[in-house]
Amino acid sequence: MDLQLSVFLLFILFTAGHSLDCYKCLSETGSCAGQTAKTCPSGYSQCESATVIAQVGDITSKVKAKDCSVACQSGSMNLGIVKMTSSCCNTNQCNAQDAPDPSNIPNGKKCFSCDGQTCSKTVGCSGTEDRCIKATGTFGGQSVVVKGCASKSVCDATSVSSVEGISCCEGNLCNGAQSVTQSFLFLCGSLLSYFLMH
Repeated sequence: MDLQLSVFLLFILFTAGHSLDCYKCLSETGSCAGQTAKTCPSGYSQCESATVIAQVGDITSKVKAKDCSVACQSGSMNLGIVKMTSSCCNTNQCNAQDAPDPSNIPNGKKCFSCDGQTCSKTVGCSGTEDRCIKATGTFGGQSVVVKGCASKSVCDATSVSSVEGISCCEGNLCNGAQSVTQSFLFLCGSLLSYFLMH
């Protein structure tokens, strides 16, 4: 009996001290060259790598991000002016590779998207984006809506901080056309930061 107890206590001691190491990077130049490794805080069980491309008018910006994650979702999302891909893994420094750029290969699906004024624009989905997504939140007392395309794994994410609800559907244009308020970019940023940092 004492031997079993000793083995159990040794197991607890050695497994409790093990932490995941992930690469960390936030690059606005589109490259994570020079990334550094870090030990993840307790409770962070995944490494994440993400690529975000934002296009407003003629200006395009690409951001690469890597870090520890609590509940990472591999997949892609297209909100019209913002496209994102995320890759998740759960071994030490497994996020060495950058997440791929969002796919430009259309898959035939279409969803409504928002531009800050209305949600009557449509966006063509690409790659694994097989769902239409709608997310609502409240900022400064105003209700805000974002819409677009997402892969099933992104839709499976169930809780988003400061976002009241996420709903996904499978039919073309199934996420409805409704107007939005001026705080569209705040919710868009909040939704993206959830997928980048959780």
